[in-house]
Amino acid sequence: IVMAEEGIYKEDGTTDFRNKPAVKHKTGTWKACPYILGNECCERLAFYGINTNLVNYLKFQLNQRNVTAVSNVMNWLGMCYVMPSIGAFLLMRIWVDAGRLLASPSAMFSCVSSLQGMMILTMSVSIHGLKPTCDENNICHPTGLQIGVFFLGLYLIALGTGGIKPCASSFGADQFDDSDEIEKKQKSSFFNWFYFSINIGALVASSVLVWIQTNIGWGWGFGIPAVAMAIAVVSFFSGTKLYRNQRPGGSPLTRIFQVMVASVGKAPVEVPNDNFFDKAAVVTSNDQTKGSINPWKLCTITQIEELKSIIRLLLIWATGIIFSAVYSQMGTLFVLQDNTMYLHMSPSFEIPSASLSLFDTTNIIFWVPVYDRLIVPLSPKLTGHKNRFTQFQRMAIDLVI
Repeated sequence: IVMAEEGIYKEDGTTDFRNKPAVKHKTGTWKACPYILGNECCERLAFYGINTNLVNYLKFQLNQRNVTAVSNVMNWLGMCYVMPSIGAFLLMRIWVDAGRLLASPSAMFSCVSSLQGMMILTMSVSIHGLKPTCDENNICHPTGLQIGVFFLGLYLIALGTGGIKPCASSFGADQFDDSDEIEKKQKSSFFNWFYFSINIGALVASSVLVWIQTNIGWGWGFGIPAVAMAIAVVSFFSGTKLYRNQRPGGSPLTRIFQVMVASVGKAPVEVPNDNFFDKAAVVTSNDQTKGSINPWKLCTITQIEELKSIIRLLLIWATGIIFSAVYSQMGTLFVLQDNTMYLHMSPSFEIPSASLSLFDTTNIIFWVPVYDRLIVPLSPKLTGHKNRFTQFQRMAIDLVI
C-alpha cells in the first residue's frame, strides 16, 4: 500500500506480464514502444511487400485482365480491412485484450495464419507445378489449382490481419497514462512515430522489394515479406516483460447493441425531452428476468453515452471515405497507368511502375518528424492557445491539404 501511495505501482488497474500491478518506472512509455514500433514496421513491410505490386502479378503472371486484376486486389484489401473489426470483436468477446497476446489462442492463430499465408504465396511463385508456366512471349498460362493456391495464401493473410491489426495502435496507447501529463504528451508523439514506422516499412516495400520482384524474381520478392512477418512477431513478443496490460473491460460493441435493442423495445415509453436512446435507461416492470436485470432491456447511462459518442465519431469517420476511395487507387489503377509510361532514368535502369508510390511515402517520412519536432512545439504560437493542435484540428488541416 505504501509503495502504491509513493507512485511505484500503477494505480489504474494495469498489470505486467505476470498479471501483477505494473511498476510505473519499469514498464510502459518509450521503454516498451520500440518493440511495438519494430513490430509494426516489419508487419507493414510484409503487407506492402505483397500489396504494392500485387496488381502486376495478377496481370502478368496470372494473366488476368486489368479490370479483373484491380477487382481482385480491391476485394482482398477490403477483406484485410474488414477482418480487424471482426477480429477486435472476437478478441474482446473471449475476454482477451491486446496486451495478453501470449494467452490468446485467437491472436496466436492470427500470427500463424499470416505467416502461413505468406509462406503459401512464396511457394506458389517458387515451386514448379505451383507457379504458372510462361511461353516464349512471356504470356503465362496458370491452371485453376495454381490460382487457387495463390488466393488461398492471400486470404490467409487477410484472416490473420483480423487478429493483429486491431491490437497494435491501441496497445501502444495503453503504454501511456493519461492521468500523467508527461506521459499524455508522449502518447500523442507515439502515434506520430507509429505512423512513421508504418511508412518506413512501406518505403522498403515499394522500393527494394518491388525492384526485387521485378528484376530478380517473385520467389525472393514474396519470400522476404514472409521473413519480415516472422521478425515482426518476434519483435512484439520480445518486449513482453516491459508491457503494461489493460484489464479487459468487455466488448463495447455488445454494450452498444444492448442500448439499441433496449431503446427499440421501449419505443412506446414516453419520457420528457429525452433522446430516443435515453429510453434504454428507463426502468419498467419487464426489465427483470428471473430476479436479475436483463442488460438487453435496461442499460446504464454510461452505455447510452458511449453509443452517442460512437454516432458522433461516425460523422467524422465518414469524411475519410472519399479520401480512402481515391487513395486505394494508388496501388491498382495508378500502377497499371504507370506501366504505359517511359520510366527509364538511364539506358540501364528503369523505375518499376509500382515504385512510384514512393512519392507518397517519402513525403510522409519527411513531414512526420518535422511536425512532431518543429510544428507541434510552435503550435501554441500558431493557434494562440497554450494547448497543441487537437486531433480534430489535425484531421481537418490534413483533409484540406
